[in-house]
Amino acid sequence: MVNLIVKSKIKSAVPDLSVSSDVSDELNKKVLELLEKGTKRAKLNGRRTLQAKDL
Repeated sequence: MVNLIVKSKIKSAVPDLSVSSDVSDELNKKVLELLEKGTKRAKLNGRRTLQAKDL
């Protein structure tokens, strides 16, 4: 699995909370799912470019 999430940046985004070690793994899964759905949508629309509207 490709790791797209930088763990240290999660802590920066929520400075008032402790962040469990499994948060980055779950967030990475969600991002990969979002990209997969967007990729399918772009291809169905005959494009080879992923755009924000695909997400």
